[in-house]
Amino acid sequence: MSGVRVLVGTRKGAFVLTADERRRQWEVDGPHFSGWEIYHLKGSPADPDRIFASQTSGWFGQVVQRSDDGGSTWGQVGGDFTYDGVPGQHQWYDGSLRPWEFTRVWHLEPSLTEPDTVYAGVEDAALFKSTDGGESWHELSGLREHPTGPSWQPGAGGMCLHTIVAHPTDDQRLYVAISAAGAFRTDDGGKTWLPINKGLRSGEIPDTDAEVGHCVHRIAMHPSRPDTLFMQKHWDVMRSDDAGDSWHEVSGNLPSDFGFPIDVHAHEPETVYVVPIKSDSEHFPPDGSLRVYRSRTGGDEWEALTEGLPQRDCYVNVLRDAMAVDSLDSCGVYVGTTGGQVYASADSGDSWAPIVRDLPAVLSVEVQSLR
Repeated sequence: MSGVRVLVGTRKGAFVLTADERRRQWEVDGPHFSGWEIYHLKGSPADPDRIFASQTSGWFGQVVQRSDDGGSTWGQVGGDFTYDGVPGQHQWYDGSLRPWEFTRVWHLEPSLTEPDTVYAGVEDAALFKSTDGGESWHELSGLREHPTGPSWQPGAGGMCLHTIVAHPTDDQRLYVAISAAGAFRTDDGGKTWLPINKGLRSGEIPDTDAEVGHCVHRIAMHPSRPDTLFMQKHWDVMRSDDAGDSWHEVSGNLPSDFGFPIDVHAHEPETVYVVPIKSDSEHFPPDGSLRVYRSRTGGDEWEALTEGLPQRDCYVNVLRDAMAVDSLDSCGVYVGTTGGQVYASADSGDSWAPIVRDLPAVLSVEVQSLR
């Protein structure tokens, strides 16, 4: 019988939730790394028992943990993230220059085919790669050394590389997103990078056609259509059908086009999910009603999914890494909130139920389908 494993990173530890394919009864294991911020956990598609976790603390710094038994036990692996090449500087909020420095790992992205290969997106805005299961890391410094690098500015959460999307068949192509620089693509394994922000508009910067400076919140792709990308930006939901060379808005009838996560149905490449929140200063759902929105047309036309979700007095947020989908026959959708709830739908979003409540604030949700 198949099943599912949900990996939840929170402000005070990691939790592993498991269920069979019916997804009705859940076992909760945790907290692992109690008291630590777990920015992200993600399992290897090449080896489901291998899971990586970003463990961080303002007091004790950054640690990368690895499990080789599905999250039952963990061991610390190498955490030496050293910027390569010329140290350089980047622009800060006030226009002054500030040296690049390593703060934390925001996102871990295991290779689709090699269990020992994993990428790490860090703050300040750099991409690292390990080919030995996280024991050692080297920077793909062509990204940070892009000519536009000195003009990148931090988003509200810092200068973070928070999204890594791997091409399903071309291991030389990667997409990344940086707040607040924008989206970038490499076609040569990270040696060189192309800003892919044409068509994005950001009122916060003087030049609305700027090559960089856009606060991209999240990018999603369906593996059957690797040239079609969906983006949740600081404002606007966007779509590209040419691998990011150009973008157009698909916010349509959403009550707000501000939000953080975006994801695509496992079996329907034109079915997309977002969670709108009121604004960039009010990080809660419009009208205090938690609604996941689904488009079955690849954007523009959106429907509110509310059954089983709180529809009054709800003032939580869903962060950029806190939505995921499974690949079971009836696609499951999962969202975690800053109020500590993880909601799951086993029917593509038609109905929802909390699978765990009262966790610390949820920072990330990832799913492994087990067969």
